[in-house]
Amino acid sequence: MKTFVIGDIHGAYKALVQCLERSKFDYQNDRLIALGDVCDGYPEVKQCIDELLKIKHCDFIIGNHDLWALDWATKGIKEDLWLNQGGRNTIASYDGQAMPKTHIDFLKNAHAWIDEKNCLFVHGGIDPNKKVEAHNLDYLVWDRNLVESAWNKAHQNPKYKFSKYEEIFVGHTTTQWFARNKETSLLTPAERARLGTEPLFLCNVILLDTGAGWSGKLTIMDIDTKEYWQSDLTPELYGIEGR
Repeated sequence: MKTFVIGDIHGAYKALVQCLERSKFDYQNDRLIALGDVCDGYPEVKQCIDELLKIKHCDFIIGNHDLWALDWATKGIKEDLWLNQGGRNTIASYDGQAMPKTHIDFLKNAHAWIDEKNCLFVHGGIDPNKKVEAHNLDYLVWDRNLVESAWNKAHQNPKYKFSKYEEIFVGHTTTQWFARNKETSLLTPAERARLGTEPLFLCNVILLDTGAGWSGKLTIMDIDTKEYWQSDLTPELYGIEGR
């Protein structure tokens, strides 16, 4: 059995299928760890969850957008912030119907994190000075301090390790954000060219949200070999402007 990890899907079913096909993922024998935020963004959330439910060994980690979607599905809560951050497309993907129980259960039964084989998988991040069990769920799904610290540290001491883990896989913060907002003069020309739609290896933090919910790509990675495969740019797949 191979184990793969995939970044934030954000309703981009076409990108999800491309990643699974290009990585030759075996639905019966391989394992997929999804880093959260299957909901909100492109218009096929329902199809994405249906596809993930076909995978025999799928471990889903809850993301902040998934929590918003759950509030809508179980409590009818539709805050403007959520609606404007992709929530409208989540609702639309169900064609005016309620989210089915199988999908609600899929989100409800998601992991807050996965800790195994000296690796941590979490949607947002952690405080490296605390045990993962000491964090509340809001921190785990919303944190950006870890990737921010890892970005800064990686250019000073790339072998530095945050927390006890050999590797920490995260989503939530897009690699595109670093391409737009961070000083890149320390990077090589090749690194600058890749920045934005490629995974980032920052010390022992691996950032896999490569912007599928916006104008980037979806990424799936073999956690052992670190080989990865990507979808086409999501706006091109859907023939619409990225969010």
